[in-house]
Amino acid sequence: MVRLKQVSKRYTAGRNRQVEAVRGVDLSVDKGEFVVITGRSGCGKTTLLNLIAGLARPTVGSVFVGGQDIWELRDVQRSFLRNRMFGFVFQYPSLMPSLTVLENALLPTIFFPGDGDAGTRSRANALLETVGLGDKCSMYPRQLSAGQQQRAVIARSLINNPEVLLADEPTSNLDEQTEREVISLFQDVHASSGITVLLVTHASQLVTHGTRLIHMSGGEISSDNRHGTSEKGVRPIELIKND
Repeated sequence: MVRLKQVSKRYTAGRNRQVEAVRGVDLSVDKGEFVVITGRSGCGKTTLLNLIAGLARPTVGSVFVGGQDIWELRDVQRSFLRNRMFGFVFQYPSLMPSLTVLENALLPTIFFPGDGDAGTRSRANALLETVGLGDKCSMYPRQLSAGQQQRAVIARSLINNPEVLLADEPTSNLDEQTEREVISLFQDVHASSGITVLLVTHASQLVTHGTRLIHMSGGEISSDNRHGTSEKGVRPIELIKND
């Protein structure tokens, strides 16, 4: 589903100072995996997610999605791929304040018409019902709690039936109870649809919720475990102290 080959990303910071946010990463993610990516702040987690999504171009290396090198595509093709292949849940809810909850959920369909207005509205209503917001469709983001806003974002991320769900610190601004509810929602979505999930978090209590755990340090993958089995040559996650 997703494959990175020797991917590095360098930025220029300050007076011509080079920062290598991601360095020499090889990564393959199979369809249906629930990958949790963890590590200290600044270790390259978010940059890695942006590289996978085609939001950042690698300085070196190749990024493949569904077997396609996304940087061999034209801009409009890459945008189309993002809209169809990926659902996005960011750290902050990022809802449009002037739109209702239902209108926010429908927003991605503007760029890719589906099965007509009635069909997309029906799907949006069903998704909002699934995330527990069936009675909030006509409300505005400011009328929702932080947890409800994040639920609305999850509904929006699924509106185009994406194959990959990318979540960047989706619970970092939530209280402990709401965090558990949102993570349970991710698990339910994964279990019911088989969607591939890549979730970035710095919260150590969330690392057990996926089917695979990747730990990053200094822009590199320092450990990669599938179902508790460490890959050859990679340090087991049990030996890594909580950051």
